[in-house]
Amino acid sequence: MGLYSLVRPAVFTLDGERAHRLTIAGLKAMPRRAPHSAPTAMQVELAGLRFPNPVGLAPGFDKDAEVFDRMFGFGFGHVEIGTVTPLPQPGNPKPRLFRLTEDRGVINRMGFNNAGQQAALVRLSRRDRTKGIVGVNIGANKDSDDRIGDYARGAAAMAKVADYLTVNVSSPNTPGLRALQDEGALAALLEGVMDAKREPGGERGPPVFLKLAPDLEPADIDAVVRVAIMHGVAALIIGNTTISRPDLRSKHAGEAGGL
Repeated sequence: MGLYSLVRPAVFTLDGERAHRLTIAGLKAMPRRAPHSAPTAMQVELAGLRFPNPVGLAPGFDKDAEVFDRMFGFGFGHVEIGTVTPLPQPGNPKPRLFRLTEDRGVINRMGFNNAGQQAALVRLSRRDRTKGIVGVNIGANKDSDDRIGDYARGAAAMAKVADYLTVNVSSPNTPGLRALQDEGALAALLEGVMDAKREPGGERGPPVFLKLAPDLEPADIDAVVRVAIMHGVAALIIGNTTISRPDLRSKHAGEAGGL
């Protein structure tokens, strides 16, 4: 029996969010391990970046850039932190994370809870950029009057510490956010991000990836891809959690949020 099989029952007695915070605390107490070396054949080149292997840690685990450097020691080829917003925000009311044990799934409605971009910026500015690729996932504050402007502010703030930026317009847990995937809004948003990430000397800044919801209609996908190409997006990330509901057995199946 593996270690995970032994630990899992105890961890599952805890609320999912509490278990997550205890994991982050435990990782912060661990010494940093050297990144794993991978065979050359596993390397992936994308957007001018050389990823040592194709397996990365998705955002949501290390929202505030607290343990990104330690995760390279577990073999990840890159780590994406966030989503971080211009201002700190607590996110949606708890409980907001539900294990669907019978379905081997999770529903969450976290709502971009994070300590703000400045807190992540301080930590990332101290990192050794030779140790691994770090992406920064940026979003808008829930109560912002100018969400497109929030993304531009995020790009300007985080460009200097990110190997790539991810524009996250795919979360179902910030009301109205997915509307930014509409063609006109997305064009304005990407134009603002591309201008904001450029360095004062005219350098282009890090590549921009666009994270999309999996619930788009085919016609919407065509429009999004067209806008992304026009504005120089380097890659699409497919996709975030879904608001659709297949047949589920868990008692939490009816909870609102992303599955």
